[in-house]
Amino acid sequence: MICKGLVIRLIAGEYLVYDLNSKKILNAKPRGVMRIKSSAPKVGDYVDYTLTDDEKGVIERIHKRRNDLIRPYICNIDQAFVIFSVKEPDLNLNLLDKFLVTLEFNNITPIIVFNKWDLLSYCEIDETKKVISYYESIGYKTIITSCSKNLLNDLKDYIKDKISVFTGQSGVGKSSLLNLIDPTLSIETNEISQALGRGKHTTRHVELINVESGWVADTPGFGTIDFEGMEKIDLAQNFIEFFKYSSLCKYNGCLHINEPSCKVKELVLEDKILKSRYENYLAFINDLGKDKKEYDSSPINSNSKRRRKK
Repeated sequence: MICKGLVIRLIAGEYLVYDLNSKKILNAKPRGVMRIKSSAPKVGDYVDYTLTDDEKGVIERIHKRRNDLIRPYICNIDQAFVIFSVKEPDLNLNLLDKFLVTLEFNNITPIIVFNKWDLLSYCEIDETKKVISYYESIGYKTIITSCSKNLLNDLKDYIKDKISVFTGQSGVGKSSLLNLIDPTLSIETNEISQALGRGKHTTRHVELINVESGWVADTPGFGTIDFEGMEKIDLAQNFIEFFKYSSLCKYNGCLHINEPSCKVKELVLEDKILKSRYENYLAFINDLGKDKKEYDSSPINSNSKRRRKK
């Protein structure tokens, strides 16, 4: 009998599968050729499996993936909660834009969570609100919260019936937020390292956790991040406000760098496009083709084919 399930954990070759009909969780292993890494199941895969006599599963087929990430090693993500602190560590807009453009490229909906709001002074709140208002104005959903206060209703509402990933700069409170959403999780957390100004690595594997009738993956906080599979035009098209105005540029395929009569550059000069967004874009263009570098981040790299916004 063929059963349908969702792969929710992979540790050292051991799979856990959630049966979509019975709602039970069982151990499973892939059949034959699927044990080869390039074709093996991964967390987030929807699979067909059969039961053995000892009530364990044998994965027979992997369904087509909506998206497919290398780091974290997960697939079929509906949305990503991009968790960034506004203090301790300070808000890192370069890294935030790096996550956003990569998520856009992979057709994963970003939800930006600005955490540790209670640590800001009144003056800092005003300046940070201006930045947040810009990201909201170009179409991003944003949530302001704090791990020390129960301001999590928006997070809970968005988690329902979705497969979500919690990602972002290390030490910003991803695990702490998950523990507040569901206190039974007891996910390990550590304080910020005062010497390094960043969090200690507490999450060591990718696992989907059943939260608020949805699934959430807490992901490791250190590694490499790059623009694997992307070209310069992909960066231009996945900065969403750049793409919106690109039809008003003089040249098709404008990269908004040295081209004359570029609407994007015009809007930057008029302060209608956030200057830091444009500066980050230029830095990312320059980074393409360079060797991978180490960043204090939770990496999201894709092994999917290139998808351009239409």
